[in-house]
Amino acid sequence: MRRRDFTILLAGAIGGGQSAARAQQKAMPVIGILGATSPEIPLVAANLAGFRQGLGETGYVWGQNVTIEYRWANGEYDRLPALAADLVGRNVDAIAALSVPSALAAKSATWTIPIVFSVGDAVERGLVASLARPGGNLTGVSFLTVELLPKLVELLSELVPQARVMALLVNPSNQNTPDNIIEAQEAARAKGVQLQVLKAGTESEIEAAFTLLSSRRPARLSSAAIRSYPPGATLVGLASRDAVPTIYLWREFAEAGGLLSYGPSIPDTYRVMGIYAGRILKGEKAANLPVQQPTRFELVVNLKTAKALGLTVPPSILARATEVIE
Repeated sequence: MRRRDFTILLAGAIGGGQSAARAQQKAMPVIGILGATSPEIPLVAANLAGFRQGLGETGYVWGQNVTIEYRWANGEYDRLPALAADLVGRNVDAIAALSVPSALAAKSATWTIPIVFSVGDAVERGLVASLARPGGNLTGVSFLTVELLPKLVELLSELVPQARVMALLVNPSNQNTPDNIIEAQEAARAKGVQLQVLKAGTESEIEAAFTLLSSRRPARLSSAAIRSYPPGATLVGLASRDAVPTIYLWREFAEAGGLLSYGPSIPDTYRVMGIYAGRILKGEKAANLPVQQPTRFELVVNLKTAKALGLTVPPSILARATEVIE
């Protein structure tokens, strides 16, 4: 059996006494950032850079005229409610929620402090009433990544047309996982291929999932899908080790050695979050800021990886690529 018998398919005025008291408490506005993962993850670091860029576009520079306080759950989602409550207790001026679990925890913690988010389907998750009229104290960016699964299946099928079995790698802690599975099943069915679902949220679980996938080598070429972003180095490294063609949602994976990526520019999404946070600090209401959606999607192709896998990228994919890594 050839090693390449597998592929992987893999966001007013205050009265004088109150004003004086508040000035003593905070010399400059404070934004609390609530993250479900860790700042050490490269993609998270890139997202934070995008957020600070957006703040800068509205005139706010960290350490000069705005303070940022970070709270990280490091993958332990059950810690998010307490972390959100801590930010509320510190009377921050706004909260930036970096995921659906973070946004839900922040929403439960406060009805008054403005919250900006970057999530999947904000309406379906109950964060806002509608994208155009969010209402309440939340707004941000909704990138609807679940709907991109059929495109990921299509691209990998175009690259490896002989694929007959697909595996979907999902993080069981991600609240989008049930929808991801349904979308992937429908897309795979439309292509006439089978779908395996593998659940993994930690590095050890990811490695175990790859081991299981390898042990179930079917007679025909298989492909798999990844739907969240546990540590990218693990995924890219295992795919390289096992000579598994992969497609990811985020360009950072292709830049790290993954074969293909297709999806919105997440750092740019966080830049929009930063702009919204700055506008809120200037006095605008979250309820009046419509939830934004990405308008630009990036297709990144890593030709070096394709060559290592013995694959020829079709001209039809290269012609549509936003960037080709050689």
